[in-house]
Amino acid sequence: MKKIFLGLLMIIGTTFIACNDDDEQEIVLDTSNLTLDIQGLEDLGIDYVYEGWIIVNGSPITTGTFTVDANGSLSQTVFTVSTSHLTAATKFVLSIEPAVDTDPAPAATKILAGDFSNNTANVSSTAIVADFSSASGKYILATPTDGSNTNERSGVWFLDLSTGSPTTGLSLPVLPDGWKYEGWVVMNGIPVSTGTFTSVDMADDNAATSTFKGTLGDGPAYPGEDFIMNAPTGLTFPTDLRGTTVVISVEPYPDNSPNPFVLKPLAYTTPNDADDHVTLPMGTGPVTSITGLVTR
Repeated sequence: MKKIFLGLLMIIGTTFIACNDDDEQEIVLDTSNLTLDIQGLEDLGIDYVYEGWIIVNGSPITTGTFTVDANGSLSQTVFTVSTSHLTAATKFVLSIEPAVDTDPAPAATKILAGDFSNNTANVSSTAIVADFSSASGKYILATPTDGSNTNERSGVWFLDLSTGSPTTGLSLPVLPDGWKYEGWVVMNGIPVSTGTFTSVDMADDNAATSTFKGTLGDGPAYPGEDFIMNAPTGLTFPTDLRGTTVVISVEPYPDNSPNPFVLKPLAYTTPNDADDHVTLPMGTGPVTSITGLVTR
């Protein structure tokens, strides 16, 4: 009787091991590698990460998260994904997510996207954020919230005075959810924000709460800023913005950093002989798009 019992145990044990081996083999065979080759992403800091997604039958499936260091190198470029899902995927999307994320769905802040063609997807920010190839801008130097008429080159406003009356100075595409525009002036190497905005023909988000402006109201109903008081460390207000660089960036919302994000579609260095209340043209910024290749 003992021999029969021991024999049964051996059979059961052998069957369990064989099934276990088969299961492991099946798991290995049912996964494939997804490889990212993306240049131009920036370090998001400790509070945010990048997360990849494949779109399968219209639904997003995560491919994993990664970070980017100060040199733009990805912490991980190869990800293990279900073969069946990867084969059926029609699109790849890259989003910016909180490092501690309780929501399993992608955030609204999506930075890259591209459709699969055979085994590759050419991804770009143009496909998901905006196409800035036709973006243009104009601005003036003025300090309407000051009133002293002595600091007129200490403020920048994104409007056009070329016709004698103020009109919209920026021509920018409407951004999707998860993004905002932000104006900047780089003074002595220090970028100082003029405020965030989503509409080019309305005041920016901090028009009523800016700590830099003067005491005479909020300024015109366009994005811009007067740098009259409460200068950041290393700067003195009022100042002279001639010779400084004026920039429009595209920022994640919520924002990952107090500094400008990598996407900067418009920029211009204010001439040293620029007059106040004279319309100045902006040019193409240093980074208008981010691109990459995703291979399955």
